[in-house]
Amino acid sequence: MQKKIVILASGNGSNAEKIMHRFHSSSEVNVLSILSNNRQAGVFDRAKSFGISCLWVDKFFFKSEQFLSLMSVLNPDLIVLAGFLWKIPEALIQNFPQKIINIHPSLLPKHGGKGMYGTHVHQAVKDSGDDHSGITIHYVNENYDQGTVIFQAKVKIDVTDDVSTIADKVHQLEHKHFPEVIEKILKN
Repeated sequence: MQKKIVILASGNGSNAEKIMHRFHSSSEVNVLSILSNNRQAGVFDRAKSFGISCLWVDKFFFKSEQFLSLMSVLNPDLIVLAGFLWKIPEALIQNFPQKIINIHPSLLPKHGGKGMYGTHVHQAVKDSGDDHSGITIHYVNENYDQGTVIFQAKVKIDVTDDVSTIADKVHQLEHKHFPEVIEKILKN
């Protein structure tokens, strides 16, 4: 039986694209849909090239019973947050326990929590003088970036690295590992 994924993304969608590419011709995994809270999100254009349906959601709908009903109808085996910036409603977490995962651009618990995304995280890594950064893939719970860790990978940070260089190093880890980890989760 084919496993189903729904991806939630807020921005450019490079991680979502890597996931869509990984499973595009798979007979085992189907990316059902891309949902975004940003009408201008680059992820929509990326999804179109794979023929994947897209839906823009506003905050009212996202927190509503109708959204929960939509997700129940879609009935994904996994809900993947790929750069999605809104906190996930508790009702969704309760209805899809251990079926919502997120990727965070640091080695949690360092540099996580509300407001810690994208360049904010990489700036925090730079400011802290950390000699490593990386990615954390984790289950989503009711608190930002505090769900059970599934996978981490790290990369060396040089003192000469600027925020952009750190971001590039972390993106490479994201693109390499996120699709692989999703596939492993779905096989279990």
